[in-house]
Amino acid sequence: MKISQKGLYALQAMMLLTRRYTQGAIRIRDIAYEENLPEKFLELILLELKNARMVESVRGAKGGYRLRRAPSEIRLSEIIRLIDGPLAPFGDADQLRTLIDRDADHRALYQVFLEVRDAAARILENTTLADLISRGPAAGSRPKTGERKSVKSKRKTAKKAESNVLPMLAQGEGA
Repeated sequence: MKISQKGLYALQAMMLLTRRYTQGAIRIRDIAYEENLPEKFLELILLELKNARMVESVRGAKGGYRLRRAPSEIRLSEIIRLIDGPLAPFGDADQLRTLIDRDADHRALYQVFLEVRDAAARILENTTLADLISRGPAAGSRPKTGERKSVKSKRKTAKKAESNVLPMLAQGEGA
């Protein structure tokens, strides 16, 4: 399973919308700032999420985006499949089953890939946005009020860390 940088951004944006679920619509610029995401790219991601009916847009002075369904009804698997496609390392589960049936020499290998896919899918299917938020932030992961970094400082830190954040998951397209 591969989660692209775009998939990671989508998950981060959805987590913010979950944390602020009761506050109404959140502007794109606020989501981008709080999650340190590129605003233009985020706009495209939110449009995909809107077309999939996971979020909705609100017009006007208090406009922005909000979850369309309760956080307990949105599963991580939905978001990942929407943005990054199948959860299997080789296409989808049906494709793996076909390889298992047709390629006797490599059947055991493909069976392991299917088991990995099934385990990952089971976890992602059974984890909702509400579950993630209920786990709470890691100790020291959020600055206290008054300790927020400047936008410039956050961008610089993010660029430095971008290349080594979840290297096995957040790979670029086509990698």
